[in-house]
Amino acid sequence: MIQFGIKDALDVLLVAALLFWLYKLMKQSGTKNIFLGVLSFIAVWLVTSEILGMRLTGTILDKFMSIGLLVLVIIFQEQIKRFLEEVGSHRRWHLVHKFLHRRRDASQQASDSMRRVMPIVYACMNMARSRTGALIVIEQVMNLDSYEKTGDMIDANINTRLIENIFFKNSPLHDGAMIIADNRIKAAGCILPVSHDSNIPRSLGLRHRSALGIAQATDAVAIVVSEETGGISIAHRGVLTTHISSTDLEHRLTHLELDS
Repeated sequence: MIQFGIKDALDVLLVAALLFWLYKLMKQSGTKNIFLGVLSFIAVWLVTSEILGMRLTGTILDKFMSIGLLVLVIIFQEQIKRFLEEVGSHRRWHLVHKFLHRRRDASQQASDSMRRVMPIVYACMNMARSRTGALIVIEQVMNLDSYEKTGDMIDANINTRLIENIFFKNSPLHDGAMIIADNRIKAAGCILPVSHDSNIPRSLGLRHRSALGIAQATDAVAIVVSEETGGISIAHRGVLTTHISSTDLEHRLTHLELDS
């Protein structure tokens, strides 16, 4: 009889967790069907070659599997890069930082979070009233340096009036995206990847597609203020939520701040 111990159970759990994480990553990036196709191919290879012992089919599939790693690296190069950036980022170890600084009380943390979040919320509220289009990206774990370089570097404190001036209709930077990282406005007029998700309503324009694109490619949070309707939308982890209130925006940003 096959001996199944604690080590085997842990092995199965780790593989299941890895597959689940990969599935979520592929779903967010719009390559879920490719990932499921790869899993189906591996399942067929295991059944025909290892279980049923079909030599001819197994030999052919073995040849495909021998070059499969290289093919997967080519197909999923962006997802692999994203995974390595998440693992290698120093922010990934924020739990250790929290443990070392746990003497700070919760009220102080909430106060600091509100101080960083509210200028962004107020700017979005004001721009929504005046129907000024805006696209603001807030860095999380993954580094956004490559996107910052596509725009003009600013490196300024987060300020409501500065955000509004950058997105003012006559400003040369109002058409691009603003990137906020390390509690500073790093760059403006940045170019983001555009999502080609077919589920996006046709009524939404390039700003919304760019917000979803950066949310699919990274773990950043993207805020959109619609120039046509004045509505506020937010994109995170590959999900675009439209027509949110300023209160909801405040809660979402504050929650992300406290978790970082």
